[in-house]
Amino acid sequence: MLTHIHIRNITIADEVEVEFGGGMTALTGETGAGKSLVVGALGLVLGDRADSGVIRHGCERAEIAVGFDIDRHAALQGWLESRELDADGECQLRRIISHAGRSRGYINNQPVPMQALRELGEQLVDIHGQHEHQSLLHSNAQRAALDAFAGHDSLLANVTAVFADWKDTRDRLTAVTRSEEDRDARLDMLRYQLQELEALGLQADEISTLEKDHDRLANAGQLMSASQLALEQLYGDDTHSAYQRISQALGELKDLVRLDDGLAETTRLLNEILVLVQECADGLRHYNAGLDVDHGQLQELETRIGILHDLARKHRCKPEGLPAIRERLQTELDGLEDADQQRAGLQQKLAELQTIYLESARLLSDSRCKAARRFGKLVTENMQALGMPGGVFEVVVVNDPQRDFGPHGQDTIEFRVSANPGQPPGSLSKVASGGELSRISLAIQVIASKSGHIPTLIFDEVDTGIGGSVAEIVGQKLRTLGDNHQVICVTHLPQVAALAGHQLQVSKLTGENTTRTRIRQLNPEERTDELARMLGGVKITEQSREHARTMLAQAQETKPAKTRKRRPKRTG
Repeated sequence: MLTHIHIRNITIADEVEVEFGGGMTALTGETGAGKSLVVGALGLVLGDRADSGVIRHGCERAEIAVGFDIDRHAALQGWLESRELDADGECQLRRIISHAGRSRGYINNQPVPMQALRELGEQLVDIHGQHEHQSLLHSNAQRAALDAFAGHDSLLANVTAVFADWKDTRDRLTAVTRSEEDRDARLDMLRYQLQELEALGLQADEISTLEKDHDRLANAGQLMSASQLALEQLYGDDTHSAYQRISQALGELKDLVRLDDGLAETTRLLNEILVLVQECADGLRHYNAGLDVDHGQLQELETRIGILHDLARKHRCKPEGLPAIRERLQTELDGLEDADQQRAGLQQKLAELQTIYLESARLLSDSRCKAARRFGKLVTENMQALGMPGGVFEVVVVNDPQRDFGPHGQDTIEFRVSANPGQPPGSLSKVASGGELSRISLAIQVIASKSGHIPTLIFDEVDTGIGGSVAEIVGQKLRTLGDNHQVICVTHLPQVAALAGHQLQVSKLTGENTTRTRIRQLNPEERTDELARMLGGVKITEQSREHARTMLAQAQETKPAKTRKRRPKRTG
């Protein structure tokens, strides 16, 4: 459940921190005070789209931090653990929005993409907005509401997975079975290109060897003259060569060793140097003998290198990449030449997946039909309790095996309603008025939420357009939801607020140049005053206070849901 939210610099809120308990909590306050601020900020930290317009005027950035206690929610803990984001039964989320348009998200102080916040948010909180009844007119929303009530997640997941496999196989088959004319033209091109490459007999690393040989032959004259000069300087016939001078120095020192054996080591080293000089000279003679300015061979090398560079340009690669190009073309050729066998295999697999999909979609449809009857009965009961006596709600599920395959099965799902006795149910979008649609939506939300697994449910002024005894029934239903969920309700109805286990007051403080929002937990006496304000307007009378006390006393006759409050760690 949601344990706390810390809001900084969002719209008219400079800094707001609120703690939440379990059961049902009501957020109340005057119009324009910012009652929906908490809902909007929570949506942002759970990944809703945001822009710099949400940042408080004069501030550089906005920040929202929230904490959730997920100690009793193994699925949520598993989601975090699988991504190495777990933190001992707690879940801390944070989002920062800057004027530059950048937005950063964190889970347990680790940076994550917005998609991760959205995925986690869908498992933590279900927000029912004040205009949600409008989305209920769309077939996708109707299907989602029925599926949520039915709880057949595994059946739906199986249909989605089989559809994805079927679609992938179909796409691969389409690619393999391209027109014969295109396929034959591609085969001819591949064979020509491969023949051209194979005719070269190109070996790995050959281009590097060719270029080295070319450089050596192209510069053979310079190499020969330079090496010959070095040979003469090392081992020439005149007395100025290195060998002659070292020999002369060695001869003089040998005579002196008899006088002082301290020169023996130097003499030994000079002997070794003479040997090395002679070896170097022999190496240079051998190198010079091997140098041959073969203009014919040089021309051959230049021709082959030119061919390789031309072919590389044709294939848009470097010459050393030609062997890899050859392998890729060969693989494609093999695949096209084997297309008949591939096509047969893919056709067989597609037929098998089609059979599996139809069976999976049928099982899903059967489950929807069973759930539709229960769902219709329960929503009908709630509609009648919400001031629509004689109203009837039904869910029509039509399965069409000829319908195009899709990730949600082959059903057409339609909500139908009769708002008045004696009238046949008609399409929700054509029969229900705005006020009726709002109450029908609330009835559906209450039923769907009871069967859901999301721990925190938020209702943002979904009771708009409702009053009197119906408002009290709405409050009772929301309170009942609090037995199994944490329910947070933004409301303007005192009948609803009185039934909450906790009440938070939202107020707007206006200074000379500033406006800011404050949210605080109300004690019993403060709740009486707030309910009296909601009952009687700006001027609170003793009569309205007494009425408020009576409402609170009656609400206490039904025990609220057990709550468990836990002070979370602050996010950094």
